[in-house]
Amino acid sequence: MANDFNELISVLDLRDCTPAVVAAAGGGAATTPTISRSFRGPNLALPYRRIFGGQLLAQIVVSALRASPEKSVKSLYANFLREGMVDEEVTYEVVHRHRGRSLDTLQISAMQTDRLIAVATVSMHIPDDGPDVQTIDPVPELPGPDNDIAVSLLPWETRSRDDLDDPVAGPPHYELWMRTPSTADPVAHPAVAAYATDLTVIGTALRPLEGFSQGGNGTAFYSAVTAHTLWFHRPIRTDDWLLLRQDSPIISGGRCFGRGDIITENGSLVASFAQEAVVRMPS
Repeated sequence: MANDFNELISVLDLRDCTPAVVAAAGGGAATTPTISRSFRGPNLALPYRRIFGGQLLAQIVVSALRASPEKSVKSLYANFLREGMVDEEVTYEVVHRHRGRSLDTLQISAMQTDRLIAVATVSMHIPDDGPDVQTIDPVPELPGPDNDIAVSLLPWETRSRDDLDDPVAGPPHYELWMRTPSTADPVAHPAVAAYATDLTVIGTALRPLEGFSQGGNGTAFYSAVTAHTLWFHRPIRTDDWLLLRQDSPIISGGRCFGRGDIITENGSLVASFAQEAVVRMPS
């Protein structure tokens, strides 16, 4: 598991491939007026050869933090346009649409050769002083080690009292606890959190359907994430226990929608997310 986590951290180490003339001009030059920064990185080696959307989200977060290092990610809205293939690196072209003293707006395009596979709008922020109040349901006690589970593509500790691979119908609600190995890179924590939010929303939406489970993707049904939104409310560390609390209010018209919160063990709401996906059942 540690080696798999190290592989994930390694794909977050994006190379700066910004043209020298652009970098020297501080992000704007007549020869390439639209691209502020450009980064490139490898992919996780997955057996089905498609890029996992969570990897793209994580690398988009890294690209944003590299392009606006004086600010933190406030929110991210991503559209997944085409499937990416793991045998080609992804280039992230970052455009500053707005630069402010406390807020930046970035447009980030994920490219493979001349194919646009995802596009994201990322808002960057320097936190201000002000009220600090939250209203959420109480956080349950962390499950013990007897609730350890293995979640595909999550190479770290995970615990849950429910099983998304159980085809017996249940409520569209799911709580997953997670804790990663320690990492000293501060950029890795929000990036890894973004990665984790892409995995279990569809399975949560399928829970009310008898005979279907998250593990049936590609056989009992076909799904593909189309849009993903993420908000960071407070600083986050993934090497402390975090609760991903998720629910899905609707699955209809060949699409599902779900949302979730990321909460620390002591009850601090640090991030929220929402996702829409195509879900096609066999005719």
